[in-house]
Amino acid sequence: MYFLRKLYPWRWLIVGFLLGAIILVLPTPDGLTPEGKRALTIAVVATLFFITEPIPLPATALLIAVFQVLLGLGTGNEVAKSFMSDSVFFIMGSLMMSVALVKQRLDRRIAYGILKMTGPYVSRILFGFAAVSALLASFIGEHTVAAMMLPVALAIFGHAQKDHPNLKNLGALLLFSVAYGTVIAGIGTPSGGARNAIMIDYWKQLADVDVSYLDWMAYAYPLVILQIPALVGVLMWTFPPEVKTLRRALVRLRREVHSEGGLSSKDIQVIVLFFMVMIGWITLSSQIGLGIVALIGASLYLLLGLVRWEDLNNGVNWGVVWLYAATISLGVQMKDSGAAEWVAGNFLGFLSIVGLDQGILLLITLSLLTVFVTHTMSAGASVAVLGPITLTIAITSGNSVLATGFATAISSAFAYMVVAGTPSSAIIYSSGHLTTKDFLKVGIRMVVVSLLILWLAMFFYWPLLGV
Repeated sequence: MYFLRKLYPWRWLIVGFLLGAIILVLPTPDGLTPEGKRALTIAVVATLFFITEPIPLPATALLIAVFQVLLGLGTGNEVAKSFMSDSVFFIMGSLMMSVALVKQRLDRRIAYGILKMTGPYVSRILFGFAAVSALLASFIGEHTVAAMMLPVALAIFGHAQKDHPNLKNLGALLLFSVAYGTVIAGIGTPSGGARNAIMIDYWKQLADVDVSYLDWMAYAYPLVILQIPALVGVLMWTFPPEVKTLRRALVRLRREVHSEGGLSSKDIQVIVLFFMVMIGWITLSSQIGLGIVALIGASLYLLLGLVRWEDLNNGVNWGVVWLYAATISLGVQMKDSGAAEWVAGNFLGFLSIVGLDQGILLLITLSLLTVFVTHTMSAGASVAVLGPITLTIAITSGNSVLATGFATAISSAFAYMVVAGTPSSAIIYSSGHLTTKDFLKVGIRMVVVSLLILWLAMFFYWPLLGV
């Protein structure tokens, strides 16, 4: 019994390796190459580890590289090369720039700016929070914006509690407007989330389709705009606020901000440089790549002394970089080995039996599948695992590769129901003002609303763009 208790924390690690060994010794199914079987084995074990997290996710990323070499899918140099792409540079550079933005501590100024723009009424404040969070998260990344906006929401909540101590619903409204505002915005641009960069990479490598920054915005940003008022409506329905106005909180906040003086020269430089990088993403990404533009921005922050390398070392989650590099590498291996085509063919065969293998019905089915998977692992990992499969299904069945890719990437953001579904949700949960039941209560409604908006775009809007 003592021995079993010692092994219990490692149970999923043991199960994963045993499952992988069993798959490897089983006969290779018809139509699947030996290399494809080995790639599929790594994908199955990695997916199990993503869901159960018996070891840190970056450790799983390292194992993906190790087992690609040990199972003969490539040499060390070949696997190392597959870990680096423009998408990985983009993720790395974006995280580095985020550190410089957070370092300036502009939370109270942002809070006052939102209240000054919206006025003291709660419904308008929620719209302001959701809109500002969405705008920022469209270009920075949801986890960074959530980290920036959490103290902003708590600052307003704290001022409001001085007048009304029992404001649980108001706290939930403010925090969810930040978390879900960043999540819905993450679908709007390539820089909104790593899942988007991964899909762009898959389009290029698997289907030879180039999608620019503006192309992505044309397809996805209207969905962001529609979801902002929908989010406010769902939140007000789920958590009716105890008060209607925060007039006194606005007065207190104004006094604090005015006592601190104006923006410093460093604040202005950081803001200006970030907007320059945004312009570069829009105008230069098709020539030099999103990743190189992001690295130029990060380098300029360092050269101008706006951030120190020590800050980047401490502030950047380098494990996230490794995680997405590994999942992109594995996705390409799934394609090159024929594993993705085999899985896609079998799944498509099942869909054809039930009549869901064409057009809008296929897209709806794939979006539902992605929503289910993204509630069991991160959005980036979901796209990394499903992307090669859904794109191969589109190619095999003659459906639109663009529409299928967008359906997969966008619906991977709808992990509203669980705390670990998105980085933003985990960040606001850490405030201690929310429960897992709160996430389930509002998350179910947000999943339904977001999927309906996505399906309407598939049916009415995307065909206007030629899909």
